Amino acid sequence: VGDKVMVLARSGLWQEVVNVPANQTFLMPEGMSFEEAAALLVNYITAYMILFDFGNLRPNQSVLIHMAAGGVGTAAIQLCKTVENVTIFGTASASKHDSLKESGVTHPIDYRTMDYAEEVRKISPKGVDIVLDPLGGSDTSKAFNLLKPMGKLITYGVANLLTGQKKNLMAMAKTWWNQFSINALQLLHHNKAVCGYHLGHMDEEFELIGGVVAKLVSLYSQGKIKPKIDSVWPFDQVADAMRQMQEKKNVGKVILVPEAPPKEESKKEEN
Repeated sequence: VGDKVMVLARSGLWQEVVNVPANQTFLMPEGMSFEEAAALLVNYITAYMILFDFGNLRPNQSVLIHMAAGGVGTAAIQLCKTVENVTIFGTASASKHDSLKESGVTHPIDYRTMDYAEEVRKISPKGVDIVLDPLGGSDTSKAFNLLKPMGKLITYGVANLLTGQKKNLMAMAKTWWNQFSINALQLLHHNKAVCGYHLGHMDEEFELIGGVVAKLVSLYSQGKIKPKIDSVWPFDQVADAMRQMQEKKNVGKVILVPEAPPKEESKKEEN
């Protein structure tokens, strides 16, 4: 009672009071804010397990990170920086490139004006060792083709299904039609790996997830990772918060809090 904790749950967290099993809670490390705690678990567990458990990231390798300025993207960049001499390719709109370079992306690529696969090949003709794929559809095929021998593609989302403010049925059908498919025999000849990851389907893996969280808390305490907060919104502005993401304006996490944070002026008055 009274402990400050981070919570992992599949849904139902956009409310003031929630009830979750104790094994879905994790103690917050010293010095961490509640906003950082809200931004840590889902994104960093996902990025960690993709990069290290599936991707087996090692020194001197290369990684392609899509949506590099988003939550998982930001976490993945920071985690790549904990390994020596990793080359990071990151796709994002041009306005986010300076921020990406500051955070450690070696080669930011504007996916809106360039073919990212061509841009990667200009710099690394053989391709990359690991591709993190949250896009799905034809982008998964492009990812597979971009892998070096012994490369690994980890797919963990289908962002291509969501276009604009409403689900476009034609776009969804096209993405479904273009989805990547390969059989075991074909894989045999390619010397490449394809992995699928979904944190939401690991509800019962308490030991596995607990071990990852312990590593992340240690990295946070060492100052090696730090959740990047784009903006903080009160519950009554949830539509604006969602718009911030839909319009792809965010760099880092969009956080919801029950009430608006006090403004600086009111803080001064209190003092």
